[in-house]
Amino acid sequence: MEMSQLYELFLSYPEVTTDSRHSWPGSLFFALKGDNFDGNRYASVALDQGCVYAVVDDPKVVAPGDERYILVPDTLQALQQLAHEHRKRFNHPVLQVTGTNGKTTTKELITAVLRRKYNVQATVANYNNYIGVPKTLLQLNCRNSFAVVETGANHPGEIRTLTKIVDPDYGLITNVGKAHLEGFGSFEGVIRTKGELYDFLREKDYGCIFLDGDNPYLREICHGLEAIKYGEPGHGDYLVEGETINCNPYLHMRWRESSEGDWQEVETHLIGAYNLQNVLAAVCVGTHFGVAPEHISAALRHYVPNNDRSELRTTEHNHLIVDAYNANPTSMSMALNNFKEIPEKHKMVILGDMRELGSASDEEHQKIVDFLCTAGFEKVWLVGENFKKTKNKFQCFNDVEEVKELLKSNPLKGFLILIKGSNGTHLCKLPDLL
Repeated sequence: MEMSQLYELFLSYPEVTTDSRHSWPGSLFFALKGDNFDGNRYASVALDQGCVYAVVDDPKVVAPGDERYILVPDTLQALQQLAHEHRKRFNHPVLQVTGTNGKTTTKELITAVLRRKYNVQATVANYNNYIGVPKTLLQLNCRNSFAVVETGANHPGEIRTLTKIVDPDYGLITNVGKAHLEGFGSFEGVIRTKGELYDFLREKDYGCIFLDGDNPYLREICHGLEAIKYGEPGHGDYLVEGETINCNPYLHMRWRESSEGDWQEVETHLIGAYNLQNVLAAVCVGTHFGVAPEHISAALRHYVPNNDRSELRTTEHNHLIVDAYNANPTSMSMALNNFKEIPEKHKMVILGDMRELGSASDEEHQKIVDFLCTAGFEKVWLVGENFKKTKNKFQCFNDVEEVKELLKSNPLKGFLILIKGSNGTHLCKLPDLL
């Protein structure tokens, strides 16, 4: 089937699913494959549950004479091409957000700000990969007047591929840091891959970026692009500037348009001074697109993270800062430095391994441990084989299950506890025991 024909079907049945367990009448099922599953095997199930068509790439599953099966060379590629075709019909601004740290928080802040004026379609949660990005674009409809699409990567070329699907009008890279070094090969590889967004926008007749003007790495690679800048006061000719007032523990900040506007003071629900750049990015986007200053500030005040990213939780016995969704050397260092500055007597950290660092893993884990030796935290627990290999004086655990067993017999009370680690260490299982 030609893409134009598939797109006509999509216009008649604009609901797409890739999971036969979540199929509904009138939808299109795309039989995707992964390392441990083959969606082609479930195409008949999806059709039985009401899907009008099943897009497959295995001819063996096509029932003879059943026109509900649409055979394509590659179902994932077909999904991506369909999404790109749909995006081409969208005549409103499309902003693509990527970066090493903070891209999901920044995307959500931008969305909260823009929704004060626009009907925004945005990436749900952190569905920012080869499957999630097409799904986001396919949800665009005639009611939307803005799209905010998050893209992630852990190998070179992935941002380039996703950017071609998104075809953004505007781009924003939050930052570049030491993450996924195993896939990127080096920190320079990270910079090049994130910069693929800038490369794409240079090739467009019109391409514009929102730029953290205080970030030297981003300044170095943004040449040839119209840049709308944000940053801290006195550092440059910025559309928006802002600064931290305090962070105990929530980020309390102020911002203004240019260096002559009136200050807007905002106390957010975000933990960590490192979130200032994420907030300023959202303010800059909102300001550029005409959201009133008071509406921007209101959106920032009301945004509450709920995705294991710098969440403050209070239990019966402790206060927790839960940042257990992701971790890399850059984000870990920022979180620990911020935690050190919080004026609390009884502080404890529970840290999980930082994954996908390749040959740099031993060195980067040791750097974190060396910092912990001088930080003065009352208790330090380290979880995972990478931390166990370091030279340290702290209590170490093979995995989160060992931590859970200790907590059952020796509960903690009266601490402010930072919980941070890569998602694969499953530290998100701990808050209910603390």
